[in-house]
Amino acid sequence: MIAPAKYSIVVPVYGNEDGIPLLLERLVEVTASLGSDAEVVFVVDGSPDRSYEILAETLPTVALRSQLIRHSRNFGSFAAIRTGMTHAAGEYIAVMAADLQEPPELVLDFFEVLSTGEADVAVGRREGRDDPLLSRLSSGAFWKVYKRWIFPDMPEGGVDIFACNRAVAYEILALDESHSSLVGLLYWVGFRRAEISYRRQPREHGKSGWSFSKKLRYLLDSVFSFTDIPLSLLIAVGTIGSFFTLVAGAVVLIAFLLGGIQEPGYTPLMMVILFSTFTMLIALGIVGSYVWRAFENTKRRPGAIVMSRWESHVRADV
Repeated sequence: MIAPAKYSIVVPVYGNEDGIPLLLERLVEVTASLGSDAEVVFVVDGSPDRSYEILAETLPTVALRSQLIRHSRNFGSFAAIRTGMTHAAGEYIAVMAADLQEPPELVLDFFEVLSTGEADVAVGRREGRDDPLLSRLSSGAFWKVYKRWIFPDMPEGGVDIFACNRAVAYEILALDESHSSLVGLLYWVGFRRAEISYRRQPREHGKSGWSFSKKLRYLLDSVFSFTDIPLSLLIAVGTIGSFFTLVAGAVVLIAFLLGGIQEPGYTPLMMVILFSTFTMLIALGIVGSYVWRAFENTKRRPGAIVMSRWESHVRADV
């Protein structure tokens, strides 16, 4: 009888066909250190390349207890991670990227900390990164905004790799939200956290799909899901706009009384229209964003659809 897995490593896969051989090699080494009760859950998220085919052909031949799950289309990394966590059997679950920029060996440190019972969540704290300058600057700016306005407890460089126990995974999966942030949910649920430092490695294969547009969307989803900053901004804009409108109105009234305005009513009317239009446009945009997200959540659509699932219960001899 196959013993249940104690450790699960979830790996979302998208556009990683060139790096899969090295990924499997590193994961075999990691799971060998954990023993026979470790598994790896691969979730191919509608990858446009041959990532699924390569994994399907290779996994039966390697010494790796694994699951291979394929989405019917690309739903995003958040959905892929949720799918992997749903099917993971381990008491402790780690999540890492397939591009190996975060060292897989870091999950050993995560599991060691979690096994002591002193922490429920372990996250990687990035001390440095060997990425191109533009990538470092954009990523740094993104996570600074995230830390400053959304979750101040988050490490300076953000969170790209983490692990948690079954209790935390259960709470995260119970939060069935659309257009949210996995990292945000991880910090929102609380529990005891531990941070382990590492240095981000350069990407050896493929090109990152973490584009500026996706970063912006992720940031907006986090802002609207976890903070009231847009509403506070709306109130601030309305207050400041009202102040300037009153000042301008006073100036126009004084000018009118002194005979400085030849066409009475034109200037204040235009200013009121401009200020009102500007404020209403911002208000409609922000309120509309909240309404749209609420509407998306009421649909109760699944975050992803699993098209196929394969599981290996034994470690193959190679």
